[in-house]
Amino acid sequence: MNEVANNIVFNATICILGIIIFAIHAVIILIKKGKKKDEKRLLDFLVLTIIHFSLYLIFTLLKSSYSSNGFITAFYTIFYILNNLEVFLLFRYVQSYVSLSDKTNKIMFLSNISLLCLFVFLDVINIFTGIFFTAENGVYTRSSTMIISQIYQFVLFVSIFFLIVLNKKLNVREKIAFSTYCLLPFVAIILQNFFMGYAIAYASIIVAVEILFAFLNIEKTLEITQQEEKIKEAQTKIMLSQIKPHFVYNSLSSISTLIEIDPKKAQSALDDFTEYLRRNLASLTETRLIPFEDELKHIKTYISLEKMRFGNKINVIYDIQTKDFSVPPLSVQPVVENAIKHGILRKIDGGTLIIKTRKKNFSFVVEVIDDGVGFFPGNVQDDENRHFGLNNIKYRIEKICDGHILVDSEPKKGTHVTITFYK
Repeated sequence: MNEVANNIVFNATICILGIIIFAIHAVIILIKKGKKKDEKRLLDFLVLTIIHFSLYLIFTLLKSSYSSNGFITAFYTIFYILNNLEVFLLFRYVQSYVSLSDKTNKIMFLSNISLLCLFVFLDVINIFTGIFFTAENGVYTRSSTMIISQIYQFVLFVSIFFLIVLNKKLNVREKIAFSTYCLLPFVAIILQNFFMGYAIAYASIIVAVEILFAFLNIEKTLEITQQEEKIKEAQTKIMLSQIKPHFVYNSLSSISTLIEIDPKKAQSALDDFTEYLRRNLASLTETRLIPFEDELKHIKTYISLEKMRFGNKINVIYDIQTKDFSVPPLSVQPVVENAIKHGILRKIDGGTLIIKTRKKNFSFVVEVIDDGVGFFPGNVQDDENRHFGLNNIKYRIEKICDGHILVDSEPKKGTHVTITFYK
């Protein structure tokens, strides 16, 4: 009786511990914004594993009270199906993580789903044929062909192992993490023969998942550091793209001309020019989001300098419905600058620029609309300099605040840029 009691306590403790740990990991992924495809696959795997452990916990607590053949058969049938589904979802997660080609992914998925359906079918057939196990007088008994039921899991674990080890894109940490998850269950199966009735395999899953998370968290920390460096580099490129020699020269030349004609206007223009340079330089060291109102002031300063040179060729309409949100520095102003220099000023008579903001249920939207010469949006990729590093701006907005930019343009009709900042 003591052995049975110890068995129940050990198995129940392992199940409860696993459920708590997996639930914590699942919640962390669930509340994360902008989840990647592989993280969504991992979430599916964790949720099914929680269900799997919960089922085994229920069985552990009830098996001493309910020992009918029907109960034993029903539980183990569901148990074997969940085992296969769990490995299926693990394989899908690894597929997403290693970023295989669409063709390879499709072939693997079709092969995988076909094998899964076959073995789920065999698990169901077992109820009537007993090819894997039988239940007689409330006792679970393995059949001589029981090993066949493990073939699907074996094939997938071996596939995962080689998929990871042979993948040149993954580093040593990632290979160790995934290989550990593949090897530990085999070690647990061997130990299971010496500790009959104890959920060694379940304990190995907990250890394997924790090792996987530990290594991948290190990897994600390094990835975040690299992203921050890229953001900083993108920010520097944007700043340098704006302070070009010809812009500085033209602005100072216009101010110099104004000194004799209108000293007060020249002084105001010089103040604007100084403020413009100050804000651009300050953005190099600014790592936090700034109030949109500050970005709007920078936009107005820039527009004031351009209107000093081009006068009525630039007509600006502000439709600012909200300013109560934050943005990365130099995220909207370069888009405005691009609209003026490469849109409006390329027309003989100039044009109109509209800057709009509005508040939606889950986001703040900024629109920059011009009726300039327009362009083919696809050319942004091929002509990075001309469009003031639009790709750099996109990258920073996506990585810093999970926002996105939509560019809609047509030659001779103008450009409409929509920037969404999520709350």
